[in-house]
Amino acid sequence: MNLLQKLNLQPAELAARLAGARVLVVGDVMLDRYWFGDVSRISPEAPVPVARIARMEERAGGAANVARNIASLGGKATLLSVVGDDEAAGALQRLLEADGITASLKRDPHIATTVKLRVVARQQQLIRLDFEDAPSREVLADKLEDYQAVLANHDVVILSDYGKGGLTHVSRMIELARAAGKPVLIDPKGDDYAKYAGATLLTPNRSEFRQVAGSWSSEEKLAEKAESLRSELALDALLVTRSEEGMTLFRADGALHQPTLAREVYDVSGAGDTVIGTLGLAMAAGLPLPVAMSLANAAAGIVVAKLGTAVCHQDELFAL
Repeated sequence: MNLLQKLNLQPAELAARLAGARVLVVGDVMLDRYWFGDVSRISPEAPVPVARIARMEERAGGAANVARNIASLGGKATLLSVVGDDEAAGALQRLLEADGITASLKRDPHIATTVKLRVVARQQQLIRLDFEDAPSREVLADKLEDYQAVLANHDVVILSDYGKGGLTHVSRMIELARAAGKPVLIDPKGDDYAKYAGATLLTPNRSEFRQVAGSWSSEEKLAEKAESLRSELALDALLVTRSEEGMTLFRADGALHQPTLAREVYDVSGAGDTVIGTLGLAMAAGLPLPVAMSLANAAAGIVVAKLGTAVCHQDELFAL
């Protein structure tokens, strides 16, 4: 029995429901650049490896990767974010358009688009170079107006916080979405979760949750901390992704745990994007939260077996 059969879902019906689902993604975007090569010697200038680059790849990362996962699963994604007025922004725009994503990227001439450059040799990352700036408040305020304008045309809102400054108005965004009757899912960042109060669902990973709630010594202690945070922030639910331990959903009626479905773990970067993107799309398609969680867990198991910022495609998910 495959995954969809276990969840009592028909592939054709599910595909149709996903195709009609509309998700608004807001947050920090970045351009992920990969330089692939080989290392066969040490530099005579310093004790560092010399990488001879053979090929280069570009992928949309951060909140843009959330939108990519939604589109690759057959849903409709709209992306709002702030970028620089530079070559990297143009590259991001082209990548997003190629994936069928409606992208509204506000250009701020005073900053550089966030770029993460990774040098990879023999399937190992040698170094990562980050280029980033915080967007101006004027551009962010303009983006908030765009958010209000398109909110009504979407079923679910995802706020993807990478701590780059693109979600300065996150509290107002939550307030507007809830007033419009739209569920708000947030991938949080940092140790101040008060700004996320009133959201429908937060999806911290294990280390992010520990940073906010402190460590725990048992499942009971974890549940206590999760319920305390959920209640304090007036959240409908809290989903803690726990790497090799799977993921646990905490709601008022108790906890629901699912073990990981990953067969092999190759690269966990971007797995959180896949989780929240799949969750949001499934909820937008009208699926119950536990079912959405199962699909998200399965999709994450697929992407961690891929190198770099990756997505789960609908045919891969349906084939499980």
